[in-house]
Formats: sequence, structure tokens, C-alpha cells
Amino acid sequence: MNQQKSKDKKDDAPRQIAQNRRARFDYFIEDTYEAGMSLEGWEVKSLRDGRAQISEAYVIIKNGEAFLLGAHFIPMKEASTHVRPDAIRTRKLLLQRRQLNVLIGKVERAGYTIVPLEMHWTRGRAKLNIGLAKGKKQHDKRATEKDRDWQREKGRTMRHGA
Repeated sequence: MNQQKSKDKKDDAPRQIAQNRRARFDYFIEDTYEAGMSLEGWEVKSLRDGRAQISEAYVIIKNGEAFLLGAHFIPMKEASTHVRPDAIRTRKLLLQRRQLNVLIGKVERAGYTIVPLEMHWTRGRAKLNIGLAKGKKQHDKRATEKDRDWQREKGRTMRHGA
């Protein structure tokens, strides 16, 4: 009985599909949201195979709805024979109305942007973590890089010195 529960817990853990590493370097991430995606069958099969890329993707809000643009889902040749797959089509993001209202307010009034951070599986459903972000200036990026180098160097000295 205990083994069954632990197996279920393991299946519920989110499994990563794709990650946008550049987003945290280019933007200050203020808040994150988890959004569902409206997908076609061949896209789900492609995601299960790990054939997705979101590094050049971005999120726009149009007519009170959020859409993912520029995400590249590489179609599998054997997945669909009767459907013409469009690898970079616009995909609708599924968010709650109050989350959408917050995002619309921040983007339109406060000058924020919405960037995709990570795509993962949660309980058999493809989810996308999106971040409410402000763009970094060049000096902010240099400071981030300098701080990362310092942390790396500090870790090395602590390991070798101790």
C-alpha cells in the first residue's frame, strides 16, 4: 500500500519539457503564473518526445486572452499523417480571469512584459510557467554576471581552503 502512494507522488511531480534560460538573464522576474495550453494532438505527442523550444517565444495579450507566439514544436513525421502541422503557430494560454486581469493591468499600465520561463508536465497536462518581467539594462546584466562569477569563485576558495 505504501509503495503505491509513493509511486503516485512520483507521477505527480512536474517533469520539465523545455526551459527558457535566457529569460532570467534578460529580465527581472517579478511574479510567475502557471498557464495551461490549448494544443493539438500532434503537439502533445511532440511534447512527450521532448521536441519543444521556447527560448525565442513570447506572450501577448489580445482581446482579453493570452497567446504564446514563437514557441517551436518540432512535428514528428509518424505522429500525424492527415494533418499539416504548423510548428510555430499561435497557441492560446489558459489562465483564470483574475490572473488575466492582473497581467493586463501590469502590461498596459506599468510597462511589464510577459515571458515564458519553463514548460512542464503536471498530472498529465502540459503547463507553461510564465513570468511578469521588467527588462534589464546592460549594466544590470553585467552586475548579474559579475555576482555569479564572484559566487563561483567564493565556492572554489571555500572548497580548497577548508
